Amino acid sequence: MKNAGFSVIRQKLMEKLEISRELSDDEVLNEIDELVLRQDGISLKDKFDLRQALFYSVRKLDVLQELLVDDEVSEIMVNGPDSIFIEKKGHLTKWEKQFTSKEKLEDVIQQIVGRCNRVVNESMPIVDARLEDGSRINAVIHPVALDGPILTIRKFPKEIITMEKLIEWGSITMECAEFLKELVGCRYSIMIGGGTGSGKTTFLGALTDYIPKDERIITIEDNAELRLIGIENLVRMEAKTANTDKSNSITIRDLIRSALRMRPDRIIVGEVRGGECFDMLQALNTGHDGSMSTAHANSCADMLNRIMMMTRMGIDLPLDAIREQIASGIDIMVHLGRLRDKSRRVLEVTEVIGCKDGEIIMNPLYCRDHSRGLVRKGELIHREKLLGRRNV
Repeated sequence: MKNAGFSVIRQKLMEKLEISRELSDDEVLNEIDELVLRQDGISLKDKFDLRQALFYSVRKLDVLQELLVDDEVSEIMVNGPDSIFIEKKGHLTKWEKQFTSKEKLEDVIQQIVGRCNRVVNESMPIVDARLEDGSRINAVIHPVALDGPILTIRKFPKEIITMEKLIEWGSITMECAEFLKELVGCRYSIMIGGGTGSGKTTFLGALTDYIPKDERIITIEDNAELRLIGIENLVRMEAKTANTDKSNSITIRDLIRSALRMRPDRIIVGEVRGGECFDMLQALNTGHDGSMSTAHANSCADMLNRIMMMTRMGIDLPLDAIREQIASGIDIMVHLGRLRDKSRRVLEVTEVIGCKDGEIIMNPLYCRDHSRGLVRKGELIHREKLLGRRNV
């Protein structure tokens, strides 16, 4: 019931709230009920919808709140106040509802970023943030956004996605999952790659469930999303952007360097995007075997090239030296992708076996075949960590 009548009632509600002390949600609902019950000529259902819309507009995220509580919606894309698209079960559709004004959408964005101690304004028009449930937020406003504020929300699943669930969905085979379980337990360092929306963070979270529970783990993320269960000695850190109060930013690079002084058994970096890749490689090559991270890539081979490029963003080293660092630090690469039916699948598992004649040598272990699915292609060559564990 978003029309002129709604705007009038909402204005009356805002006037009452402004002159009242800070009210609880229940007290706000009582104020709304008083206003709604006075409305004549509308059905009981319309009154209920009006009540909900008013509450969402002043205490939640306005029209988006309905989508946030819908478990079937996985992504929300707001292209200005009158254009909202949603992803549901892998398919994009335009939603019939919209914001009442550009200003209301801007209010919602400010509400979100304020809760995360982030800032978005004309001098800083792009921001990444998260909701209380961990859902990932990206917002872009004027002057970068030409047709109104842009808001993208990738929802955080309420239930933890385990490897068992991924097996059930067909994302990975039982055989490959058991293989990776043993590698994680034996402290093989793993990089997970894939495109946007391929499930990298979800897969990383599922893999961390295989980490022995008596280890000291440090997680480092731009926006905290990983949920590690059962690990008591866990340190979680999140990067911080500079605010208008002139406070300094704390980058992923800063956090990795600090983590090295915290006596970690493993360091889990949510994603490497730039110069922090060098710091991650340093961690992998200084006794922190079993660490993990993710990166955007189109294949395992492409992931190696991107890691080299990102490392050079962090330090000016010869390519041969970077290749040696990669080959000695990364043991296993896992590549994920989305198929035409929108399902997320493990497409490759590859071993990094060394560097020869200036090239990194890879050993494909699992590859997805069009007709047979994920199939074994080779045997693990570097088995020293496996044998060491079995001899303990």
